[in-house]
Amino acid sequence: MKLSLFFTGKTSSDYLEKGIAEYEKRIKRYIEFEIKTIKDIKVSKSMPIKTVKLKEGEQILKHIKKTDVLILLDEKGKLYTSREFAQYINHKNSTGVKHLIFLIGGAYGFSEQIYQRTNGKVSLSKMTFSHQPIRLLFAEQLFRAFTIIKGEPYHNE
Repeated sequence: MKLSLFFTGKTSSDYLEKGIAEYEKRIKRYIEFEIKTIKDIKVSKSMPIKTVKLKEGEQILKHIKKTDVLILLDEKGKLYTSREFAQYINHKNSTGVKHLIFLIGGAYGFSEQIYQRTNGKVSLSKMTFSHQPIRLLFAEQLFRAFTIIKGEPYHNE
């Protein structure tokens, strides 16, 4: 299985970029993994949020194939413990999923097109987080999931 983390727009903080790069390197020890930054659109003050989401959605869909399994990181998604999330990843891997993509939306969330295309939603918390720090938090959870799957001593209970 190939695993990808997609998000819209560059990460603006150096400390986030460094942390994301570190977890990307660690995850690649377990699975074929890529992080894809989808180019964000130019937003004017007069552009309605619905238009921004629509254009971002169009950009995102250009990078997703029909056979890809797309999972949104969304506040309305299913909540998992770290162990449950590891089981979720392991299940996807063992059931023949060829390409699993996790998608973090932009500042305004997802367009209706993206919601229609999705194969599922995962939530990291009932709280709302900025779309940039969640990139690092989720990368860490992916790494944690693989250490749990492999029985390595990273996750403590």
